[in-house]
Amino acid sequence: MTSTSPVKSSTTKSDTAKSAAEKTGAHTDEAAALIDNARSRIDALDDRIIGLVQERMAISAVIQEARITSGGRRINLSREMEILGQYRDALGKPGTSLAMTLLELCRGRA
Repeated sequence: MTSTSPVKSSTTKSDTAKSAAEKTGAHTDEAAALIDNARSRIDALDDRIIGLVQERMAISAVIQEARITSGGRRINLSREMEILGQYRDALGKPGTSLAMTLLELCRGRA
């Protein structure tokens, strides 16, 4: 007859460090704490960036509506080229990709 009693596990400092290492890739508690803090800051920045992109999309929709209502085209390619240049100048080649993604998001539905 086999007994199936629950096994008590005690959490030791090495278990905590192992958890931190698994979570952050750090090998010390100090590094894990620094990484956790930095990740929290990045998460907060990402929330703000998403909010700003959504705001940009809404403003772009207003501009497109005004342009269409006045008889113009929905998209102004020369303006988009300015934006691509601005992002490329500020962020390098990846900035161009980022700007293209923003422009695509802000173009709305055709």
